[in-house]
Amino acid sequence: MKEEEKIMSGVLFCPGDPSLRQIKRRAHDLNTDYNHTYEDETEKRQEILGKLIGRLGKGALIQGPVFFHYGVHTEIGEDFFANFNLTVQDDAHVTIGDRCNFGPNVTIVTPIHPMLAREREVMLDKDGNKKHFCYAKPVHIGNDCWFGANVVVCPGVTIGDGCVIGAGSIVVKDIPAGVFAAGNPCRVIREITEKDSMKYKPEILADNQVIE
Repeated sequence: MKEEEKIMSGVLFCPGDPSLRQIKRRAHDLNTDYNHTYEDETEKRQEILGKLIGRLGKGALIQGPVFFHYGVHTEIGEDFFANFNLTVQDDAHVTIGDRCNFGPNVTIVTPIHPMLAREREVMLDKDGNKKHFCYAKPVHIGNDCWFGANVVVCPGVTIGDGCVIGAGSIVVKDIPAGVFAAGNPCRVIREITEKDSMKYKPEILADNQVIE
């Protein structure tokens, strides 16, 4: 089994394997290319993202700078927006649905390292060679989610459609659809309901209107 296949199978893999280093180096170079563009260089930015990310939906806008580890292991839906410093450590697959919005400094991670220090440092492969190993779990984010600033999504987490994740949250467990969740560790605070509509906040809505 190739190292990339091991990642997707959820078993230990060697992140220093030459084949994986090649994928990561390509992604890191493309990150650098993107981060050296200006905001009005929209065509250039889209071209770079098309090479960097496995799938990028229409209408996606990423403020930058960006930091994708593999890039090709990430799929992003339509009308996505990410503010400054989006970091996606996509050893395993990361899927983000349509119409999601991320505040600044959102981080998504998939790799997991052994708890014991000696096992983090070195283990033996099937041929008895000493290597550094870790494993990874995929992250799935539904449609219409809003993440506040400095949210961290940990390996193996699924976040349902329509969620709002409060700023500074560390999401370590699955979050069901349609809720506001926050904290460290992140937990469900309450369900999001029609009472949350801006039409019930006229002092903020001002002379604007909600589309019914």
